[in-house]
Amino acid sequence: MARRSNDGAAVMLTSGTSERINALFSLRVWRSLWLLINACFLILLLPFRGRRRSVVAPELAEKGGGAKEEKPSAAPAKVVRVPAAMAPRKSTVDKEVAARRALAVKRVMEDNCGGDNNDTVREFSLFVTSRGDSIFTQSWTPVKVKVRGVVVLLHGLNEHSGRYSVFAKKLNANGIKVYGMDWIGHGGSDGLHAYVHSLDYAVNDMEFLLLLRTFDRRSYSLEALDPKVRQSVAGVVLTSPAVGVQPSHPIFAVLAPVFSFLLPRFQVSAANKRGTVVSRDPEALVAKYSDPLVFTGSIRVRTGYEILCITTYLQQNLTRLTTPFLVLHGTADSVTDPEASRKLHEEASSTDKTIKLYEGLLHDLLFEPEKEEVMDNIIAWLTSRL
Repeated sequence: MARRSNDGAAVMLTSGTSERINALFSLRVWRSLWLLINACFLILLLPFRGRRRSVVAPELAEKGGGAKEEKPSAAPAKVVRVPAAMAPRKSTVDKEVAARRALAVKRVMEDNCGGDNNDTVREFSLFVTSRGDSIFTQSWTPVKVKVRGVVVLLHGLNEHSGRYSVFAKKLNANGIKVYGMDWIGHGGSDGLHAYVHSLDYAVNDMEFLLLLRTFDRRSYSLEALDPKVRQSVAGVVLTSPAVGVQPSHPIFAVLAPVFSFLLPRFQVSAANKRGTVVSRDPEALVAKYSDPLVFTGSIRVRTGYEILCITTYLQQNLTRLTTPFLVLHGTADSVTDPEASRKLHEEASSTDKTIKLYEGLLHDLLFEPEKEEVMDNIIAWLTSRL
């Protein structure tokens, strides 16, 4: 398995489903599951039906465009008319991506045009991955302060980089330039909203962003990165990381790979975390869950499976972390486990490692009433290493 980065605000796939385990063992459910598998198998076979007929027209078109002229056949060729309803059109996902991207761009432009924003220049850009996906990135550059270092910010599951604009500007005030990237399926980037086929995509895209920009060796990341870019990373800051996420019952670990293959985009209503209390600040909660760029629906099967996979990988490789890091966690976090952060701090091989546990704080540390204290602690750790 390729090395991956952990997601800072992961939503548990199995939340609220433990009481439904017994239903999985009923004869009716297993019969339904068998019918579903057979139906999916038949659906997979549909593209192969009539394939020979469907490729005739393209082949004739290719021959017609070649240098060698083909002799007309004795029998007239059949003309196939395609109904207008079957003509290719912009998909619902494409329209939704366009709307999200337009909103992300609008926020950057409005922020730049604001009268109070004289100390920071905020810009956006897109880059195309090897997969063909367009990834939305943005940057915050200090205007009046000399740049001493760079922070690359990778947001958590279901959110986007723009949520951290206030923090980015505070970093700017301390001479730190900030780059942010929206995951595939998040913010202004391509993909079905909140659908992550592989968390390796986020890692690979972040690596590309690091290589695309000319970072010096005094750069920092807010998430763990692949060792390929370790030389460009001077330290890692982890806020409420999802180091330890376990299924509520072992059967889910067995079924997850099957359903992630058959129904990867299916949303698990039992794991819906909409409205989860992640901050004790009411205004912060309203701002988060009313933001169109924040996904508030039920978690998708494949995304949840990826979270389980990355958690297993992290648990088996904690000792391989050697990069200097700071991990911060609220002791009252109900989304990710603060004890897993404690375990990370204890087992990591890094000689420069720090843990900060905030008594009574919830998951979104940078949006808690004590956010100024959290930001100051992060900035102090960063600037002491510049």
